[in-house]
Amino acid sequence: MRLPRRKRKPAPRPPDPAPNEQMAASKYAPYLDELAATSIWHMSTRLPRLIGLAWTWAWRADRTDTAATIGLNLAAGVFTAVGLFAVTGVLEPLFTGGPTPERVRAALPSLALVAGAYAARALLQAGAGWAQARLRPQVERLTELHLFDLTSRIGLEAFDDSEFNDTMYRARDRGQYEAAQVITSAVDVLTSMVSITAAAGVLAVLHPVLLPLLALTVIPDGWAAARAARMRYERIRDLTPGRRRKWALGDMLASRDSAAELRAFTMRGFLIDEYTRISDIERAAMLAVARRQTVIRLLGEGAGGVATAVTYAALGALLVAGAMPLAVAGTAVFAIRTAQSSLSTLLFSLSATYESGLYFSDFLEFSRRAAQRLPDAPTARETARLAAVRARGVVFAYPGEQTPALDGVDIDITRGEVVALVGENGSGKSTLARLIAGLYTPQSGSITWNGTDIAGMDPDALRGRIGLINQEYTQWPLSAQRNITMSAEADGTRLEEAARLSGADEVVTGLAYGWDTMLDKRFVDGADLSGGQWQRIASARGLYRDADLLIADEPTSALDARAEKRLFESLHAHAQGRTVLLITHRLASVRMADRIYVLEKGRVVEHGDHENLMACGGLYAELFRMQAQAYEEGAPLTHDTGSDTAVSSPLAEKTPGLTH
Repeated sequence: MRLPRRKRKPAPRPPDPAPNEQMAASKYAPYLDELAATSIWHMSTRLPRLIGLAWTWAWRADRTDTAATIGLNLAAGVFTAVGLFAVTGVLEPLFTGGPTPERVRAALPSLALVAGAYAARALLQAGAGWAQARLRPQVERLTELHLFDLTSRIGLEAFDDSEFNDTMYRARDRGQYEAAQVITSAVDVLTSMVSITAAAGVLAVLHPVLLPLLALTVIPDGWAAARAARMRYERIRDLTPGRRRKWALGDMLASRDSAAELRAFTMRGFLIDEYTRISDIERAAMLAVARRQTVIRLLGEGAGGVATAVTYAALGALLVAGAMPLAVAGTAVFAIRTAQSSLSTLLFSLSATYESGLYFSDFLEFSRRAAQRLPDAPTARETARLAAVRARGVVFAYPGEQTPALDGVDIDITRGEVVALVGENGSGKSTLARLIAGLYTPQSGSITWNGTDIAGMDPDALRGRIGLINQEYTQWPLSAQRNITMSAEADGTRLEEAARLSGADEVVTGLAYGWDTMLDKRFVDGADLSGGQWQRIASARGLYRDADLLIADEPTSALDARAEKRLFESLHAHAQGRTVLLITHRLASVRMADRIYVLEKGRVVEHGDHENLMACGGLYAELFRMQAQAYEEGAPLTHDTGSDTAVSSPLAEKTPGLTH
């Protein structure tokens, strides 16, 4: 039966790309603009939320180590304050009159308190460091498992959404690891703030004027640190396009995928010269930044030195006026130096925590978006053995595409039938096969399994009843056996049968370790298969599953003539009493199908068996005759197998005038 074709408006012409657009937006460092314009105050206002979210994940990872990390660091800060207060007790007897031995003996109790306080602080910090070291890998493990749990369950459409892919890339590239880094930096912030608070508390007790003097000494260094960091961020932002290009060039110089053509086309010199040119530009720019940073730091340190001199002059004035004992002044100097050192750590930790928090927010954003793309809970009962699959009014468009890949498709597949999908490239054959396999969900219309919409079924239960020989198969870095059995338990009989039917047995026979051979050359004793050998493995993968429905999508595209003949014979034998959906460009191979659906631009334009479609004289007949004519006008319609015997397709033998 032939259906009328619907005329379509031509797709709009895409706009011309803007100049230098290839490196316009960086997904590798998306926050450089924000970091360059962020002040220390802005960082401080956003830090509590970022740190709180990270600590939530730490608490989920291990409550004991999280509590120990926080508690022991706070306790260490208390002993810092105790030690500072005890310094006054050491200095007072040393600065009083009298014999030196007596003054030293009078200072010994306070000196012991100082030593004990700092020893206790050291022990507490060591314990906190141990708890923190234990906590980090546990947080990384938790975030990694969470991310991969989501990526392995979200709908397949998500991987065709470029915006979602950018979010997923950032979450996986840095986001999932930054939770642990936020915690590490936050601990440094906490430790520094406790030390500064302890020093400030001591100074406030010693004399009220010392607190403003402390601020006077730390402000210049803080300004210099923030300004120097911003200079670096601005320069990195400006260099981002070149750095991305340099990364791409480096990947081509060191990647196995490009290694062959790099040598065949003698690209080594060109790539290294280009890499060197970009590296020289980056080096010159960063050296210039280093010079400017040095000047800024010198100014900050100079201003800080002046402020310190003013502070010490004020302390001297207080001493001369009798407003402050000499021992108190000595303690104040010690506290000020402690605060200055802690401030340096605090400023660095604030910047590191904020930057890590931004990347960690990518992980949180991905988690939120991925959760929205998870399949709904199944509403249907247990998936029964196949009786019939029907598609009605199916419409599907890939994310970001205006023109649907499928537009109002109706097909029927009944148990025991061989149904074929044919059509030109881009007609929607593979998309329809993935919809039937439950990998995609139509935007409208329905696909039913025994009358039940597959959208309401348990996805894993449905897919367990479908075998798939995929056109775009995955070359898993696993053993030959696992590449066929996949997640199923190994059954020796079924494995040998699937290998025999697909021709994978010949591949495995040639492997050094047989079924246990790792099919990835990057591993020790790994094997490197050709495209045709991989397709045999992929075919065995689909045949191994004892499925109700076998979907074979272009199963012979990479096979040689002999292997193609063998696989089509196997599919023909496998089809006896089973249900097969076959997608292929080789029309001679679908002649035996019970029903053939012809797709054009996402619509079924014809359907019927081979004889009816040929009699209609429509698109199927046109394509069939084009293939036949191409063989008749060219070389003999046989495959050259390198021997005296030519091999033709067994499924074409009943087609008059056409061998293949």
